[in-house]
Amino acid sequence: MNGPAPAGTHRALILSGSIGKGHDVVAEACADALASVGWDSDIVDCMALLGGGFNEVATGIMKGLMAVPGAYDALHFGHLRTGSRLGRGLDRAAAGKLVGPLRRMLAERPADLLVSVFATGGAVVDRLKREQPRLRSVVYCTDACPHRLWVHAGTDLFIVTSDMSAGFIRYHRPGAEVAVVPPAVRTEFHRAPGRDEARHSLGLPTEGTCVLLMAGAWGMAPLDRLAGPLADAGHHVLVVAGNNERLHQRLVRHARPGVVPFGFTTRIPELMAAADLVITTAGDTCTEARTVGRPMLLLDTVPGHGRENLQLELARGGAAATSGDPRLVAAAATALLAGGGGASSPTAVPEGPEGPEGWARRFVGALAPLGLNAGGADAPTP
Repeated sequence: MNGPAPAGTHRALILSGSIGKGHDVVAEACADALASVGWDSDIVDCMALLGGGFNEVATGIMKGLMAVPGAYDALHFGHLRTGSRLGRGLDRAAAGKLVGPLRRMLAERPADLLVSVFATGGAVVDRLKREQPRLRSVVYCTDACPHRLWVHAGTDLFIVTSDMSAGFIRYHRPGAEVAVVPPAVRTEFHRAPGRDEARHSLGLPTEGTCVLLMAGAWGMAPLDRLAGPLADAGHHVLVVAGNNERLHQRLVRHARPGVVPFGFTTRIPELMAAADLVITTAGDTCTEARTVGRPMLLLDTVPGHGRENLQLELARGGAAATSGDPRLVAAAATALLAGGGGASSPTAVPEGPEGPEGWARRFVGALAPLGLNAGGADAPTP
């Protein structure tokens, strides 16, 4: 939190959640967009605000559920997507712990707009709006199929990245105000180096095929078992474990020629530029790969919302899909790089999304129905 905002300055409070990296990236993009029209913003990590080690416990539970086949699918499709009694109970419990701290923040630094890029944030704002009806609230969700816990009666505007997502918002709340904007992409991906320059920087030969292997900040795939067969197939392999330190240690411990392991790194734009193919799970990485101009092979290893996101990314183009079986991944990558992927081969990569300035105009324009005088061009509403 910063000091008091200057008199007359519009201010937004952006509610994020440090589960993975995606929420933080979206929150920062929203803050930058609002700053471009003179707004002041604070970003609050809801998970950290819960305190008492809640973040570590919640993250551990989620990872545990995802590690058990069918467990997270059951929670997502049976409870979160439908908004069952269990799902709503979990939502209320987390939101109840956040209302007090956020109420005090707003008393110290009043805000004109509350932006939730984290599902629990939307539930908290719904409660706060009952006390402060003047507040305007926005939920920004990048999931292919927003589940029920994203959608609350007090939200003034929902911002999503596809018509599919808009349909699921209205599945839960018919008549909701929804705007569709392109996915946000960090500036550094628009400025990625050329292929040869990136390979020279990484100490890789310019000849031969190279794949970038990753699976989000959590490393939600058996990357250590996938890297070897890819190298055996003759590809240079850049593999990123993200924040998964155990995975990174396994990659380093079993290092082999042709495989270059990374832990958490800020060099993803450079790594993508060096690669001929990006092998990853569905998520923000897909838009980043398209911006750099790289085709993708998507791993079907993230359950629940990950399966929905994979389907949307396939529909967007420039991608094929595979399981997490090492032999199939190596075979699929080799076929794609040889141009033998058949009808599903991502040989034509769609043009990358507009630059950060264009995205900021679209995001700010989407806020027009709220009457906040934010300026900007109108965003399309389905």
